[in-house]
Amino acid sequence: MIDEGLQLCQAHSYDLLTWPGHLTGALLAAARGEIREAADTAHDMDAWAAPRRTGIIGTYACHIRSPAALGQSDFETAFHNAAAVSPPGTLASYTPHALRVFHDLIEAAVHTGRHAEAALHVAAAHDCRLDRLSPRLRLVILTAAAITGSRTDTTALEQAIAEPGNDRRPFDLARIQLTYGSHLRRAKRTTDARRHLATASQIFHRLGAAPWAERADRESRATGISHSITATGLASLTPQRRQIALLAAAGHTNKEIAARLFLSPRTVSTHLYQVFPKLGITSRAALRDALADPTGPE
Repeated sequence: MIDEGLQLCQAHSYDLLTWPGHLTGALLAAARGEIREAADTAHDMDAWAAPRRTGIIGTYACHIRSPAALGQSDFETAFHNAAAVSPPGTLASYTPHALRVFHDLIEAAVHTGRHAEAALHVAAAHDCRLDRLSPRLRLVILTAAAITGSRTDTTALEQAIAEPGNDRRPFDLARIQLTYGSHLRRAKRTTDARRHLATASQIFHRLGAAPWAERADRESRATGISHSITATGLASLTPQRRQIALLAAAGHTNKEIAARLFLSPRTVSTHLYQVFPKLGITSRAALRDALADPTGPE
């Protein structure tokens, strides 16, 4: 759908309208660990927006960098980019992305010792009753209150996590359980921490969100659990990597694949380099057989 929208914008010269599509693609790339692609998109946004003074496109770039940094446990970078969208204690007016980076700012603030800033942001959310806007935001606010308050009753958060329908937004739910599980681990509530971290890890692995899965696994190991889930084979490929692999198996060059998927040839090459070990192969020539056999090569 993203590719189709970008193609229509390109065909009709709707340059401004391409950026929401690129934003969505870059956020997906960041979640999957395709950091170079996400960073390149953010850079292109800044370069396009600056001479045109198009502030919202600059906000898109910060939005991309914030979760991309969190996935890499770079909490300092995540904080500064989330704060550039919406400063601590302020839900920036006419900036819808202020709500999208709310969780980012709280998590990054807590991990960098900015507890006062995190508390201010939670207070701002309560003042405007942000938790009433959607079930997702209710979960985010309850989580934020749990990790910033010294004596917060987490019963409501536990109930909200278990509510039916949360599986419609699995990535958001897994992020919440990772944040909460990490907090429980630091609070020495090991059993509860393991439960939430294990669920987060399973969801991230299933979605192909590699850096987030690695974070959840590290937190799990810190509770004393020595195993982790490592995805391999065809099922381990993200949708984009699978698409690239299929096109390569069909005989398309990296340049042709890049043009079709609005990527750079270097990005395509990087993806293929990462696909080979997942499929248990060492060359492009083996792609077709590996993709045709769900069990992979013998």
